[in-house]
Amino acid sequence: MFTPTNTALPPDFDSRHFRHALSQFATGITVITTRLEDGTLLGLTASSFNSVSLDPPLVLWSLGDRAQSLSVFTGNSHYVVNVLAADQRHLAEQFASRTENRFQGVEYTLSRTGLPILKGASAWFECFNRSRYPEGDHVIFVGEVEQCAALDQAPLVFHQGQFLTSKAL
Repeated sequence: MFTPTNTALPPDFDSRHFRHALSQFATGITVITTRLEDGTLLGLTASSFNSVSLDPPLVLWSLGDRAQSLSVFTGNSHYVVNVLAADQRHLAEQFASRTENRFQGVEYTLSRTGLPILKGASAWFECFNRSRYPEGDHVIFVGEVEQCAALDQAPLVFHQGQFLTSKAL
């Protein structure tokens, strides 16, 4: 029998169990890019990307509340969500690393607002930083898409802790 409550019940699992259950959901891999005021490029790997609305065109992604780049992404007016193609695993790893210059050796073009769009990305979305919502140990970013493009190639996918191409699923 269902008994409604006014608050969530405490979880009956630990974080390891929760992480394993989440790994059953295949996600695409993105690199979120922006630019600092001094012109320095910034990018990070994120798998927490999703569409929100067609009208207006909105997407979301999230970033840990302890990330060093949180203040940059919170304060900047724009960012680009680059959906990685199946052959871009190296970019997912490079932008997830602690390397100081994650753009070293990376080919990109600049958007109309001067932000990096990664060459060969399966798709990209240039977004106005519309809103941010702190939830749990992350901040959810909602971006209003101003420009986007798709190259119609297979995306890079993450499932059960492994990178895959969509053809392998």
